[in-house]
Amino acid sequence: MSELPKARHYKDLLIWQKGMVLAKLVYKLTARFPPQERFGLTSQLRRAAVSVPSNIAEGQARQGTKEFLQFLSHAEGSLAEVETQILLSLDLCFASREDAAPSLKEIDELQKMIVSLKRKLSSYSPLATRHSPLSPRGVEHH
Repeated sequence: MSELPKARHYKDLLIWQKGMVLAKLVYKLTARFPPQERFGLTSQLRRAAVSVPSNIAEGQARQGTKEFLQFLSHAEGSLAEVETQILLSLDLCFASREDAAPSLKEIDELQKMIVSLKRKLSSYSPLATRHSPLSPRGVEHH
């Protein structure tokens, strides 16, 4: 029986750890934004960045794969939001390409990791819960 090993805690997930790195990078990046942006782009970017590891943690803590997939999709949306807002901050000259590069690199890696994890989770049968076998005895799926 092939089952996805469940991390004991969301802190064990590399994807969550990288989400935390991104959130810290965004905080450092936005610390240099103009003071008048404190309640604008700075606040939005920070909230979206914090949302990435938060959604990963909440999804992993849920009982079912379907819920985890849903929260990974939320994290994926937050990543797109962070990327868009960083690109806007570059266009507005709130940040330099050099300063934004580490965050953009982390976003790219996280996007790939989320896609990969979603694919892995989706490849497991919806019947494969801790209460039921992958397939009923004697029934083959093709």
